[in-house]
Amino acid sequence: MTIRPPLRSGCRPHHGGGEVKLVIGIVRPERANEVLEELYRANVRGVSMSRVQGHGGELDRVETYRGTTVQMGLAEKVRFEIAVSAEFVDRTVDALAKGARTGEVGDGKIFVLPLDRTVRIRTGETGEGAVTPVGGEGTE
Repeated sequence: MTIRPPLRSGCRPHHGGGEVKLVIGIVRPERANEVLEELYRANVRGVSMSRVQGHGGELDRVETYRGTTVQMGLAEKVRFEIAVSAEFVDRTVDALAKGARTGEVGDGKIFVLPLDRTVRIRTGETGEGAVTPVGGEGTE
């Protein structure tokens, strides 16, 4: 097994600002398709999704399960994780919010975090170059 160095010869880090952010959106599962559509319209690519459970501002709900009343403390949500260059942060946040918004309590939250290091495994590109779509697609 050969371990390749993080940066292959001829491949340089992209330093066009280089700042990369992780945008995390926690939304209602029934709004996941709308969020994906809005991200696509905004030319945001490279999305990871996972099902999560959480509790935010929404009230606890009570359900009946096999004749027993159960207080449901955690709500089902979908978590979107999107690593983007600094220029894509606003359009990513706007697309997440537009797709997720119903106007009701429990619509979700969006967090923007700095990423210390980003590497595209296939090419060894780092920073902004590791999250920019292949071939430079996705810019307006």
